[in-house]
Amino acid sequence: MIKTLLTCFLLAFSVIVAAETVFLTLEKDNALAVVDPIEGKLLKTVPVGQRPRGIAISPDYKFLYVATSDDNTIKIIDTQTLKEAGRLPSGEDPETFALNPAGDKLYVSNEDDSMVTAIDIAKKKAFKRIKVGVEPEGITVSPDNQWLVSASETTNMVHWITTKTHEISENTLVDPRPRAVAFTADSQQLWVTSEMAGTLMILDVKTKQAIKTVKFEATGVTSDKIQPVGIVIDKERRRGYVALGPANRVAVINAQTFEVEKMLLVGSRVWNLAFSPDQKRLYTTNGVSNDMSIIDLESLTVTKSVGVGTYPWGVAVKP
Repeated sequence: MIKTLLTCFLLAFSVIVAAETVFLTLEKDNALAVVDPIEGKLLKTVPVGQRPRGIAISPDYKFLYVATSDDNTIKIIDTQTLKEAGRLPSGEDPETFALNPAGDKLYVSNEDDSMVTAIDIAKKKAFKRIKVGVEPEGITVSPDNQWLVSASETTNMVHWITTKTHEISENTLVDPRPRAVAFTADSQQLWVTSEMAGTLMILDVKTKQAIKTVKFEATGVTSDKIQPVGIVIDKERRRGYVALGPANRVAVINAQTFEVEKMLLVGSRVWNLAFSPDQKRLYTTNGVSNDMSIIDLESLTVTKSVGVGTYPWGVAVKP
C-alpha cells in the first residue's frame, strides 16, 4: 500500500514538474515559441502578430500579454489554447511594458511618442497618457505598487511615477542609454542597466539616488560589446543577473555586496531573462543565435541550449 502511494506521488510530482512552460517572442518569425524546459525541447511555434517583443504573464497564469509592435497593440493570449483572447490599446509601436502586482493595470512604453500609456485591463481601455523623456523603454512597477518607473534612453533618466496619481514625482539622472529597470522584491532598490556605459546602477528608492555603480568587464571581450540589457533579481535578494547583449554573457551579481561573482557564457546577443517558478533555473533569450539558454542556478552553469526560432526577444514562464 505504501509503495503504491509512493509511486502515485512520484508520478504526480513528475507531472507537476513537466508542466512548466516557457514562452518566448520571436521577433522575426512573428510568432510565439513554446518550450518545455525540463525536457529542453521546443514544443511548438504559434503565429502571434507582427514583430512581437515584450511579453508578460498574468498573476493567475491564465493569459499572456504580448506586444506586437508593428500591429500597434498588446495581444492577450490564452495560455491553454494559445489563441488570441483580446487586445489592449497600447499606443503606437509598443515594445516593453509592465504589469502591476494585482495584474489589473498594464503600462506601456511608447518610444516614438515619449509617452507611457496606462491601461485598465478589464475595461481594455487606456485611462492615462504620461509624458516622459525621449525614447522610453525600460519600465517596471514596484512590488509594493507604490512606484511606476520609466527609463528614457535618450534623456538618460528614470522617471518616478506615483501609482496613485500617475504623475511624475521625481527624475533621476543615470548612465547613458538606460535599457532595463527592475525593483528588488522588498521594493527598496531599483536596478538600472546602461547599454552605452556598460554599467548597472543600483538606486535607493527612498532617496532616488545611486548607491552603487557596477562596471562590467569580461575576459576576451572588448568594452564596446558589453551592453547590459535585461535584469532579474531573486526574491531573497541574494543574487541579480544581467544580460550583457553582444558580450554573449550573463553577469552574476552578489545582491548584497554588488560584486560580480561570475560571467556565464550563453548564446549570441542575449536580451532578456526569466526565472523558473522555484528560481532554481534561469532562461535567456539569445537573439542572434536564435536559441534559449537554460542556466542551473545552484551550480551556476549553463546546462542546455534550445533552438527556438528567429530572433527570440521576450520571455515569460508558466508553472
